[in-house]
Amino acid sequence: MRSRSSDAIHVSTGQPFIAYKFPESTKKSLLEEWLRDKKLGGVCQHEARSHMASDLQRYMFATSYAVVNLVSPKLEDFPSELLPNHVNVNKLKEGGSPPFNDRFRVQLRDFPATTVVAHIAKDGHYYIHYDPSQCRSLTVREAARLQTFPDNYFFMGNRTEQYTQIGNAVPPLLARQLGSVVKNLLIQKAVH
Repeated sequence: MRSRSSDAIHVSTGQPFIAYKFPESTKKSLLEEWLRDKKLGGVCQHEARSHMASDLQRYMFATSYAVVNLVSPKLEDFPSELLPNHVNVNKLKEGGSPPFNDRFRVQLRDFPATTVVAHIAKDGHYYIHYDPSQCRSLTVREAARLQTFPDNYFFMGNRTEQYTQIGNAVPPLLARQLGSVVKNLLIQKAVH
């Protein structure tokens, strides 16, 4: 009898709003204080985009590889049957070194993330969620958190436009900290 597991599909893609009660912690980091808004009662814009089946297979391999090796795989680490039919990949097949060798990039758990850029709007290949059981790219909310947008910041437009806004932005917490330094310098200058 044939196994039904090959017929399984991943149906959980998140929600426009997911209710969640953040645990109370005695000592919150600056980042936790900045990101979370208890009044929301959850997080918004936390829906994964759909992916082609071939990309999902690559994501599964990439995340599994990253869990085992604590590093995101390069194209030469992929089994040949998972490599996309792409001009860059053809250079690898010819023995060369392709540009964008880290085309499928897993954002590793408990490691610094890569910089979120506007290209995230085109595809999620460079922003693969670290958990193999989720097998997807990052949601708008996850990308926003990496950029330090507070959870109560709502992005307008369609999902592509939302990703573009996030990728084009200066991280808000960085901007706030820089502004604070400039403000303090101006105050010190005014006092002297």
